[in-house]
Amino acid sequence: MKTRTVLALMAALTIAAGCSRNPEKKYLVIYYSQTGATRQVASELAGMLDADTVRIDVEQPYDGTYQETIERCRREMAGGEIPALKEGLKVDLSRYDTVFLGYPIWFGTYAPPVAALIKEYDFAGKKIVPFCTFGSGGLGASIEQLKKALPQAEILPGYGVRNARVGKAHGELERFLTANGFLDGEVEPLPEYSEQQPVTPEEAAIFNAACGNYQYPLGTPVTAGKRQTSSGTDYCFKARSNGPDGGEIVTTIYVTVGSEEGSVPEFTEVVR
Repeated sequence: MKTRTVLALMAALTIAAGCSRNPEKKYLVIYYSQTGATRQVASELAGMLDADTVRIDVEQPYDGTYQETIERCRREMAGGEIPALKEGLKVDLSRYDTVFLGYPIWFGTYAPPVAALIKEYDFAGKKIVPFCTFGSGGLGASIEQLKKALPQAEILPGYGVRNARVGKAHGELERFLTANGFLDGEVEPLPEYSEQQPVTPEEAAIFNAACGNYQYPLGTPVTAGKRQTSSGTDYCFKARSNGPDGGEIVTTIYVTVGSEEGSVPEFTEVVR
């Protein structure tokens, strides 16, 4: 229940060391990170925005093996459970107009510690900018879940990056923040993807180079659209695969190939 006051919000959070105390601050970065990938993105954001930063901690950390974490998360979700947040320092949310909320994607949505945060505390009237890290995708689905969970907040467009590409987040974040008015400047307008056409052998090779080593099969590319930018070529593939029930499903998989010599294809997101 949301029984605590705004001033007590961060009783369940640990505020990052050395954060600014400027009373004119407008941006707050709140994040949960298990492996460090989301923490890296949060650090980039805070540096670009000169924002205060708060880390979400839980009483019983998800510090088991990968498989143990999966099993715990599945068990909690099946039982409608959420982890208890760990007590920490306080922060006054009323100082901030906009909150950047970061999380890893687990089972297609934000990790349970974020579910605990938004269930227990009141973000009414705030602008929420989601950012996330993931193995294959989940930004769009998590944003829709946030809209349902926080109907009195304004959920703005978000940013997501694969764990394997976190090292490239800085440039992408700079573009994202500029395009959405958080940083001054202009960005190159991105063209629309071309219409979907049957995949050529060359495009199939690009898809396989980008997705072939991923731990889970991503299907067989059937059609593709593409666009050319100053940084390279982006592809939007439609791929077919078998769903859990044996039926055929079609997923959208985005792949990019940089313009620099020697650039290798990378898949950036899967939308199911």
